[in-house]
Amino acid sequence: MSEESLSALTAPLPVALPAPVADFPVLLNRERAILAFNRRVLAQARRADVPLLERLRYITIVSSNMDEFFEVRFAIALEAMRGATGNDDPQRDELRQVAAEAHGLIDEKYALFNDEVMPALQLQGIGIINHAERDKAQRAWVARYFETQVLPLLLPVGLDPAHPFPQVANKSLNFIVKLGGKDAFGRANSIAIVKVPRALPRVIQMPAAVCEPGQQAFVLLTSVIRAHLEDLFGSRPVESFSQFRVTRDSELEVDEDDVTNLRQAMRSGLTTRHYGQPIRLEVVASCPEPLWRLLLGQFDLPQAALYRVNGPVNLVRLNQLIDQVDAPALRFPPRTPSWPEADLPRGSSILARLRQGDVLLHHPFQSFDVVVEFLREAVHDPAVLAIKQTVYRTGSQSELMVLLIEAARRGKDVCVVVELKARFDEEANINWAERLEAVGAQVVYGIVGFKTHAKLLLVTRRETTQRGKVVLRRYAHLSTGNYNPGTARLYTDVGMLTADELLTADADAVFHQLASLTKVRTPRHLLTAPFALHRRLVAHLGQVADAARAGLPARIVVKINGLTEPAMIHALVLAGQAGADIDLIVRGACMLPPGIAGLTDRIRVRSVVGRFLEHTRVMYFRWGEGEADEALYLSSADWMGRNMFRRIEIAWPVRDPVLRQRVIDECLVPYLSDQRDSWVLASDGHYQRVAETGVSAQGALAARYMSGA
Repeated sequence: MSEESLSALTAPLPVALPAPVADFPVLLNRERAILAFNRRVLAQARRADVPLLERLRYITIVSSNMDEFFEVRFAIALEAMRGATGNDDPQRDELRQVAAEAHGLIDEKYALFNDEVMPALQLQGIGIINHAERDKAQRAWVARYFETQVLPLLLPVGLDPAHPFPQVANKSLNFIVKLGGKDAFGRANSIAIVKVPRALPRVIQMPAAVCEPGQQAFVLLTSVIRAHLEDLFGSRPVESFSQFRVTRDSELEVDEDDVTNLRQAMRSGLTTRHYGQPIRLEVVASCPEPLWRLLLGQFDLPQAALYRVNGPVNLVRLNQLIDQVDAPALRFPPRTPSWPEADLPRGSSILARLRQGDVLLHHPFQSFDVVVEFLREAVHDPAVLAIKQTVYRTGSQSELMVLLIEAARRGKDVCVVVELKARFDEEANINWAERLEAVGAQVVYGIVGFKTHAKLLLVTRRETTQRGKVVLRRYAHLSTGNYNPGTARLYTDVGMLTADELLTADADAVFHQLASLTKVRTPRHLLTAPFALHRRLVAHLGQVADAARAGLPARIVVKINGLTEPAMIHALVLAGQAGADIDLIVRGACMLPPGIAGLTDRIRVRSVVGRFLEHTRVMYFRWGEGEADEALYLSSADWMGRNMFRRIEIAWPVRDPVLRQRVIDECLVPYLSDQRDSWVLASDGHYQRVAETGVSAQGALAARYMSGA
């Protein structure tokens, strides 16, 4: 380990260590920790040094994150609360506080959108023009657009006993309308619902002919419909109205013990997912009380579930505006990942290079194309006999999946472990599974009751040794992130290409177990969940604690996305109380409260939120002075209960000293020194930004590897 890295990873121990304290700190609330992460993301939209369109994008990211929070996390918490007894139950009180914080965060988001970001875009000649602001020519254009593109697709439903409230899909756009007068049959049915098809674009750019010179003007679909609502109801006047959106519980519930074909059951479940239990109701701030009360009653929601927002009910759709604007200066400058030319000369055989040693890839700074080319070479190599791969989130357009299909067509033995329960990617994964099966690939869906979250790609090749012996050699790619070329340009992850006999044999054993369900030998170097991973990591934490008690160097540095597993938190606390020096780089939810005197004062927690989404999982342990007294792992798993006990995960040691040093120098040291993108967690669960300027870990890595940086 270099002297610079050693000093960064090893802080001096105090002269006198405090005696271990038996008390254990109260853990931070998980839901509130998730909301705190979204506050950090929203803070990116406030930064003057972030380009304007990217500031708007951060607002849409928070909107999307909050949708998922209500669809999944809050739905789970709400279900737990229903089991609580009495209004003074602590769980119920906690949930009320979470709901209050969610309201506050959403209010902040709309205030930032209305008061800062959109006015700043307006100064750049980019604006959303509402009906009151449109001139005569613009109103005429909007009227024609409504008549030709929108009106033919709208079908209002007037409510009466023969016309019940229509089914409203999850997160769909709708209008509730109160009408005056009487209907065509002379009755005073006053309420109508207008469902807006998802096929209609939510942001429409007006032509230059009706705009000021240099102006890029947009109208929202909600504004177009609002301006012409009365056209839907003939002579009946519109007395009041509001757009609304319902967020529903979106967990796909399939009883895996009671189905014979999981893929068919999942596909059936997708059709009903959009109509799960209502969790949240969004209306515009001007919605009259009788209308929002009617909606709350219809969806059986308490008033706390009502969100009256000052703007469009779905800010996620403003990504359409970002995509249409022609203003390169208002976006992040394009950065192109580099090909690792020194390790893998472009055009040379990747398999031949791996016979000389492992290759480490750090995304998005280095190109994911290397992984694609690794698979492409295997597909076109006649000596390659078998290819095995796990698939979690690969996207609806995937060159990797196309290559696997081609491999099967060429007669290679292709086995793909497709995780059908990857949330919100289920349909894409089912479609790929069906296409793979159609060409003869062996497709399995992991293990009942467990999600396959491990990232593994294994190639088996027939080769002839220098002595003329025919052997089978394995090559593998292991990764902390998904096999998705799109997200590989946006997420930080580390992958390793290897021909190491021990690691690849372990990888083959994992595939054997996933496909056959049989008990296999315990992997010697690859740690897997739900088996040895949790036990080994807790044991390492114990080793570090023992070293601290003996006065030896004791250091833990962990970079993960979430820390919520109680036993691992307990082991971290004990190691800190023993005197170990601990740094945790946790992007998202962290339930460990650091900095409590006598309890967690040797534990520091920081979160890095920058241009790229931090996704790398790295774990470093030191429990002595010798070279054998340290370990460094890369992993697909976060330190959460679901990863350790309800998923198939992997972690692998980086044994090559050069590569191990590189992981430390790129994935740990810069993040401990980061100022510009870092936040420090206090013991009360609040985060404080380290600095507005200064060193950025992502910026430094981009400058090292990416062109255009």
